[in-house]
Amino acid sequence: MNQGYSYTEIIPPWAEGKPVLAYLADRYRHSLAEEWAARLQAGLVKVNEQSVQAADRLAPGQRLTWIRPPWEEPDAPLAWAVLFEDQDLLAVAKPSGLPTLPGGGFLEHTLLKQVQQRFPEANPIHRLGRATSGVVLFARSDGAANRLSNALQQHRMEKVYRALVVGHPAEDVFEVNVPIGPIPHPTLGTVHGASTGGKRARSSVQVLERRAATTLVEVQIETGRPHQIRIHMAAAGFPLWGDPLYASGGGLLGEGLAVPGDPGYLLHALRITLPHPRTGETITIRCQPPPQLR
Repeated sequence: MNQGYSYTEIIPPWAEGKPVLAYLADRYRHSLAEEWAARLQAGLVKVNEQSVQAADRLAPGQRLTWIRPPWEEPDAPLAWAVLFEDQDLLAVAKPSGLPTLPGGGFLEHTLLKQVQQRFPEANPIHRLGRATSGVVLFARSDGAANRLSNALQQHRMEKVYRALVVGHPAEDVFEVNVPIGPIPHPTLGTVHGASTGGKRARSSVQVLERRAATTLVEVQIETGRPHQIRIHMAAAGFPLWGDPLYASGGGLLGEGLAVPGDPGYLLHALRITLPHPRTGETITIRCQPPPQLR
């Protein structure tokens, strides 16, 4: 059991006059209206630190807090390793199966919480999908966080991944430029996928080894769209081996009932090259890939 968590938000202008229960049920659809009603009845939802009733009406600027009691989190591998450490920058190796940030029932079984037990000041600069392993960067000061975030946004970080894909690309080197945006999902509403109306995305692919039914590739991403490598390799006709979500073409596999956090695929953040946040010196941080991706 973890220690529970208090979720807090400020009521936006568009919610003026809306009953508390209706607001919660509309905004947070991971729970049914009946579940929100039970939490209100138990005093687990407060507005400006005061218990409220389901029919009480909200006003913009109020502070709404949902107190989630301790719960048993799903299992996850909690081992991680330091790859680089100085006063400004921390780079760690994330295992496959450990979420980077809280969400989806995970709070303390996350890379963020595990790293902060040893480095309380550390804040992640980017994230990896739950099943993706490899290098994750953390800033150890506000100044470093700002400079690293700027370098990421200005495409001054070079990120290279290893992946195992289904099939055999005809070319040894090629690019994928399919836009990425929301597509319908039967339970989540939308997820990211190949979409003509999506945002620009670019991946450069190099074949390393052709195997019996799969190919080992390295992928350098110029943009960092959600699930970009999974979507782009699927869009190119070579989905990641074992990916339960994305099918060839970049859409959803089968009935689309899998969610982005479901494991099965092999994807590893191999190395990141970046300007050091204090000195500006170009450094490269590498994480050894798992055996299947060597």
